[in-house]
This record gives sequence, C-alpha cells and structure tokens, in this order.
Amino acid sequence: MSRRSVAIETHDGVCPTFVFRPNDAGAWPAVIFFMDAPGIRPTLLEMAERLASHGYIVLLPDLYYRAGPYEPVDPATLFSDPERRKRFAKFLSSTSFTKARDDTAAFLSFLDVQPDVRGPKLGCVGYCMGGGMALTAAGAYPDRVAVAASFHGGRLATDHPQSPHLLAPETRARVYVAGAENDASFPEEQRILLEESLSNAGVRHRIETYVGARHGFAIPDHPAYHHGAAERHWTELLQLLRETLVA
Repeated sequence: MSRRSVAIETHDGVCPTFVFRPNDAGAWPAVIFFMDAPGIRPTLLEMAERLASHGYIVLLPDLYYRAGPYEPVDPATLFSDPERRKRFAKFLSSTSFTKARDDTAAFLSFLDVQPDVRGPKLGCVGYCMGGGMALTAAGAYPDRVAVAASFHGGRLATDHPQSPHLLAPETRARVYVAGAENDASFPEEQRILLEESLSNAGVRHRIETYVGARHGFAIPDHPAYHHGAAERHWTELLQLLRETLVA
C-alpha cells in the first residue's frame, strides 16, 4: 500500500491531503474520506489505508487547513477536557458542510488528472461531521458521486440552511446512513426527516441504527469505539462500494 502527501489548492488556500493507493498496477475507483471532528491523526490514516487495500484510491483531506497546522488530537482528552476543547474550537469552526462542498470541487479536479483513477464516478464516506459532508458532496456533485456513506454522522436533517437532507432532490448517489442508538447529534426525529426526504426524492438509500453503539463507534481511538459495530461498518461500506463502483 502506498501513501503520499499532496497539497491541493482550493478556493480558500492549500489543503494538505493524504492519497492512498493499492500496490498493484492498474486503474482503481476513487473514494473521498471525510474526517471526523478530531481531525487527521494516525487512526484515520490506518482506516484510509485499510479502505485502499480493498482496491480503491482514497483521498483523505485535512479540512482544518483554513485554521493552520495542529498536533494530532486524542479524542478521549478532546471530549473530556473542556479547556482542550476550547483551544481546539477554532479548528472545529473553520469548516462546515458548505466549505467542504466547495473543497470537494478541488478534490475532484485533483482526481481527474490522476492516470490510475478509474472513471469519473466515485464514492464518498464520512464519519461524525464528515458524514454530513459526504451526503452534501453527493447532492452538490450528482454527476460525480455514485455512492455516499455516513457513519455516526450528526446534524443530517435539521432546520439549518446547510442541512444535508435538503439536497436529497439533487442526489443521484446510492446512500447509506448508519446511526448510533445513543447519539444526540442524530436523534429519531432527524432520522425520520432524512428518511422522508430521501424517499420523496427517489434516492436509493438505507438508513440503519446500530443497536448498542454510541456516537463514534467506528473510529478505533474514539472513547465510544465498538468493535462489533465497527466491523459491521466495514462490511456494509465495502459491499456498498463494491456493488456501486466495481460491479
């Protein structure tokens, strides 16, 4: 597995990005990996590498580039230490669903000139805040995003004007949303609204609740990591990508 660091120019600056490729020669489908709130750190690199090992070129951008560099964050201390969370607030507030949507245009342009990327259609996967970003990208770039997956994503269907569910009428991707049973950021009323929005728009989709899991279940260094739910997430994600981008 190869890993390379690149700098992708966006409308707002330069976004440091990791690109993972399978070892074998050939052309591979691409997947954009939208990070969770604690940002880029070894655990996300390992997850992106695992995804790439199944035959995908994986783009993992650092969406906090507008706020400057930072040391890798330990989610356990970030969420439990109010002072540390306060210091990290400038990074959390430096991105949004809309900014990630705009950044995605630059990511697509980068992928378009990679000779080993197979075709224009690609996938998006996101965790925590990245879940909403993946769904937003699907609605914003319907001709490019063929599949979008959100795992313990939050604020997916709210009254905010950036809410991802509002993009359902523009979405052509196949959508998978896995929520946690215990997650205040994606309560039952949001699940119902998202379900209605995707169904009314005719989007092929599936929304599931992982019983016994909490927000953050798929990320190994997260305090809420749940091995069973995390492995289920890998099974669902890989099957979804395989059926949509490979089959």
